[in-house]
Amino acid sequence: MCDELTAADNANMMTRRGFGTATAALGVAAMLPSSADAAEVRGRDVTITTSDGTCDAYFVAPITGKHPAVLVWPDIFGLRPAFRQMADRLAAAGYAVLTVNQFYRSTKSPFAKTGQGFDDAFRAKVDPWRAVLTHEATTRDAKAFIAFLDAQPQVDKKRGIGSTGYCMGGPMVMLTAAASPARVRAGGTFHGGGLATDPMLALVPSMKANWLIAIAENDDARAPADKDKLRAAFAAGKQPAEIEVYKGTMHGWCPPDSPVYNQPQAEHAWTRLQALLGKAL
Repeated sequence: MCDELTAADNANMMTRRGFGTATAALGVAAMLPSSADAAEVRGRDVTITTSDGTCDAYFVAPITGKHPAVLVWPDIFGLRPAFRQMADRLAAAGYAVLTVNQFYRSTKSPFAKTGQGFDDAFRAKVDPWRAVLTHEATTRDAKAFIAFLDAQPQVDKKRGIGSTGYCMGGPMVMLTAAASPARVRAGGTFHGGGLATDPMLALVPSMKANWLIAIAENDDARAPADKDKLRAAFAAGKQPAEIEVYKGTMHGWCPPDSPVYNQPQAEHAWTRLQALLGKAL
């Protein structure tokens, strides 16, 4: 997960590659590739009532037809323009997409500036928000968000739901799959933190999903046994899982506004996500 060690790794990388290159990478947020057959989509801001309050979120789907749904849990920097663009791209590929502000109990989105790093000031602000976002709270939220999706006319309820998560959103995907195994059939995590902990691994037998676990190279260097634990748990649970360390990547490489955005590997992750969703949903 994004923490002091990850922040130090990323800061060192930024120093090596130079400020100018990093600044250029942030501009990529407006230039996510689109395919020739991309569907026309329409998005809107929504509010979702949960047992703990009102969550602000972004919902986007193709303008015609019914489609499988995908619930997106952002990284620690929350729902923001980059994640709206990512949602639009996913919707254009044929999905009804809900991207949430998981910190709604504490703040509205957006709350992070473009290219925000995980520095001391940001950590001091966000730590209290994380403290109330327990596994139990996330499970309640996941059920509410799935109920919202299933109530939308753009969602095909006869097909399974997918969920994706980035950084701290990774464990939230696993909690979502465990909360609604009858609905969640695909889970994708990208530089997710804390996936191989005992509480997360204990959830696997209650899931019924196909998986894509995309791991940053520096995360793998710090916890090389995690991928093996995950492979063993998913194999025991008879759930197909593609678990890959993405070479040359730093924690946080997928969102296009990240200072460590790695476009070639982000596109590889996108391709593998499309394969997962196409197979499982």
